[in-house]
Amino acid sequence: MSDDELPPECRLYLISPLEVGGAFPERLARALDAGPVAAFQFRVKGVDQHEAVRLAEPLQAVCSEREVAFIVNDSISLAKRIGADGVHLGQGDGDPAEARTILGRSAQIGVTCHDSRHLAMEAGEAGADYVAFGAFFPTTTKEVKHHAEPDLLAWWQALFEIPCVAIGGVTPENCAPLVRAGADFLAVSGAVWNGDEEAAVRAFSEAISAARG
Repeated sequence: MSDDELPPECRLYLISPLEVGGAFPERLARALDAGPVAAFQFRVKGVDQHEAVRLAEPLQAVCSEREVAFIVNDSISLAKRIGADGVHLGQGDGDPAEARTILGRSAQIGVTCHDSRHLAMEAGEAGADYVAFGAFFPTTTKEVKHHAEPDLLAWWQALFEIPCVAIGGVTPENCAPLVRAGADFLAVSGAVWNGDEEAAVRAFSEAISAARG
């Protein structure tokens, strides 16, 4: 494969487990130091914003020290309050244009687009900085209602300049087709946090390099 045919550089986008207290800041630091990670998404459920701010503070510091983007899941208001680098919006979490108005021009705004070309084009038109497709594989992190195929990534890359994220059950063992299809980022959670985070990040880095040839 020539340089002209190489898929775009693919990097990791870590998504937090739901439990991020205790020793998790140290685990995050080890993961980020183990290989190239582009972004970390702060995803907590069932806590009020005051508690979310408390939990986010040490994690945001870890990311800032390593120049890793700190993205808040779902909540534009929390992202604004803590000065996050951006926000990731599900289909029911708000409008990318509204998020841009509130968070500013430099914010990174991502949108979940499931397996839908239409939703992805809408997100791009609304000013999203990236679109997320999935789930590509079975996952225990959240209930899977939509299943995407690698050709969706290839279609997106052929037509649009906005980066795309592949999410859903992605592991070092199964990520090669997503990398070759053109995923700019692999969003991973359980594959990293359910075991040794350092070893997992290294395994992803090796798998991505191998897939790119």
